[in-house]
Amino acid sequence: MKKFIVTLDEDVRLHLNSLTSKGKHRSRKVLNALILLACDEGEHREKRSTNEEISRVLGISMRKIDRVKKRFVVDGYDVALNGRKGSRVYKKKVDGELEAHLGYDRWFKYLYHIINLTLCEGLFAATKSLNSGT
Repeated sequence: MKKFIVTLDEDVRLHLNSLTSKGKHRSRKVLNALILLACDEGEHREKRSTNEEISRVLGISMRKIDRVKKRFVVDGYDVALNGRKGSRVYKKKVDGELEAHLGYDRWFKYLYHIINLTLCEGLFAATKSLNSGT
C-alpha cells in the first residue's frame, strides 16, 4: 500500500487536541482526530507512533488508520475528520399529490373512527339506561 505522510502545523494540532479533550463531538470525529495526532510527522511532534501501536491503543484496524491518513493527504483536513458528504441521489417514490391523498385518507379514517366511538358510547349509555329502567 502507498504510504501517506501526515504533517500537521501547530494550529491544527491545537485544534485537534481541544477537539479530543473538550466538548461533545461525534465519536468518529474524535477517533479520526486521535489518529491524525498520533500519525503526525511534523516538526511539532517529538515521536511518531507506529500504526501497530495506534491500532492497539485505540482498538481499531490498521486499515482504518491508512484510510484516515489517505483522506487527510488527498482530500484535506475537513474530509479526514468528518468524512465525505454522500453524493447519492435518491429517486422519489411518492410525489406531492400522492402524499396529500394518503394524508387525507389517514385523516378521514381517524375522524370516522372518532365518530364511531362517539356513537357507540351514546348507544351503550342509552341501552344501559333502558335496561336499568331509569
